[in-house]
Amino acid sequence: MGILMLGGARQSRLRERRLLRSLERPSELFANLGPNWFATIMGTGVIATAGATLPLQFPALHAVATLFWAAASLLLLLLAGSTVVHWVRHRDAARGHHRHPVMAHFYGAPPMALLTVGAGTLLLGKDVLGERLALGVDAVLWVLGTLLGLASAFAVPYLQFTRHKVSACDAFGGWLMPVVPPMVSASTGALLLPYLPAGEARTAMLMACYAMFGLSLLASLLIIPLVWQRLAVHKNLAASAVPTLWIVLGPLGQSITAANLLGANAHFAVSGTLLHALETFGVLYGVPVLGFALLWAALAAAVTLRTARSGLPFSLAWWSFTFPVGTCVTGLSGLAAHTGLGVFKAMAAVGYVLLVGAWVLVAVRTFRGSVLEGTLFQAPAQGMPARAASRTALAS
Repeated sequence: MGILMLGGARQSRLRERRLLRSLERPSELFANLGPNWFATIMGTGVIATAGATLPLQFPALHAVATLFWAAASLLLLLLAGSTVVHWVRHRDAARGHHRHPVMAHFYGAPPMALLTVGAGTLLLGKDVLGERLALGVDAVLWVLGTLLGLASAFAVPYLQFTRHKVSACDAFGGWLMPVVPPMVSASTGALLLPYLPAGEARTAMLMACYAMFGLSLLASLLIIPLVWQRLAVHKNLAASAVPTLWIVLGPLGQSITAANLLGANAHFAVSGTLLHALETFGVLYGVPVLGFALLWAALAAAVTLRTARSGLPFSLAWWSFTFPVGTCVTGLSGLAAHTGLGVFKAMAAVGYVLLVGAWVLVAVRTFRGSVLEGTLFQAPAQGMPARAASRTALAS
């Protein structure tokens, strides 16, 4: 009897030490894999692209940025393969994501992951792969990311308009996720302008990027007031949804980045008065929007700290602390390049340090919740009211 008890205790200790200990079988990690997992690639990849474009450059920074690009690329391969397995083995669950009033919005994450890794490949991967191969990879990822991003910008709002049962008190930062990808396409598309054939191809690409800039910006300007209204009127934001407040910085910072990158590379496609106007627009648009972004960052930080005092449960929503902040860093770098002001350079450097610190915190917690415990692979609740479903979905 004593031997059996010792054996049982030993097996219990081994179970506690093994990986994915919250899952009955390791294969269950594919059962509930949602598009929100691609936020890990966005948050990792933006450290690479932000590092590559910082005004203050030094060899160690380039090496660190390249490592983050490699990590994001590896994550993209792993998650893409895992998503294929998810769709093959758990097709009903995969098809159910678009019906979930919260999870559906995270269909914006995969295209942004593709675009982020693609931009990092062109900026940093060319030193490893060679410029020709890096350009080819970026071009493929940009086309795929842009098509998927435009699809998410249409399909998810359509589902919200026609099928999802939501109200004004359900608005949260995640509603921005499906409409931000075209803005990322606009900023990363600017990097491809020098490589297109001179003439109409470059001009058409430039105009397409500005059209996607407007698509994403105007959609975001419709959604952000709904998030503000929920906070001001309803005051019922669940603790698990608080990190998504930082997503609002995504379209703000990314639009500043896009306006400045497109203005900086517009000379490849246009000239004269139009060129001067586009270059000027980057600053005239970027500085005022930066002011609102700083206000929102202060409000989001205050609400986050207030919530943390009573408990801020960890979830994949914590990746909202990374990519949106990274877009503000790239936006500041663009303003620094156009104005030459040291204050923008300093703000970009400080923002990058905060970004890396946030990534370390979130990455460690994600590793613990996924590889060690496996709790992040558990299923969100289905068939719940939107408000209750949001708490469960954001906790996974």
